[in-house]
Amino acid sequence: MPWSRARDQLVAGASQPGTSFFLATTRPNGRPHVAGIGVAWHDGDLYFQTGPRTRKARNLAANPAATISAGLDGIDVVLEGEASKVADAATLKAVAAAFNEGGWPVEVKDGHLTAPYSAPTAGPPPWDLYRFRFRTGFGVATAEPYGGTRWRF
Repeated sequence: MPWSRARDQLVAGASQPGTSFFLATTRPNGRPHVAGIGVAWHDGDLYFQTGPRTRKARNLAANPAATISAGLDGIDVVLEGEASKVADAATLKAVAAAFNEGGWPVEVKDGHLTAPYSAPTAGPPPWDLYRFRFRTGFGVATAEPYGGTRWRF
């Protein structure tokens, strides 16, 4: 199964209505933690935001390894990689613009993201932006042509 089957949907609009994304991290004691997130695609990576005191932020500070999973149109996807905070002003602005295009009125302020609202799991603003660079992906088709695959990037 070609990577383009999943990638094209991510590029077209990762935050399309009806598409849910989940971030899995590891707690310091080794137990898993999973939370729903909003994502944006920019320059070949996925981006998400969260407050510095959230469980996912604390987990990523201790261990940046993570997975993001999503049920896309016709294919379920799991991506494995690492998440890191973004401090680059140009990237912050570009990703904020991508979130704006998806309907979320976020803006950059003092190196963080802020908006009138977000998911409660993100904590209160301001939020840190994270880049998720995936190394391996798995896809299971839920529509023709069926099949499963692994991608290495």
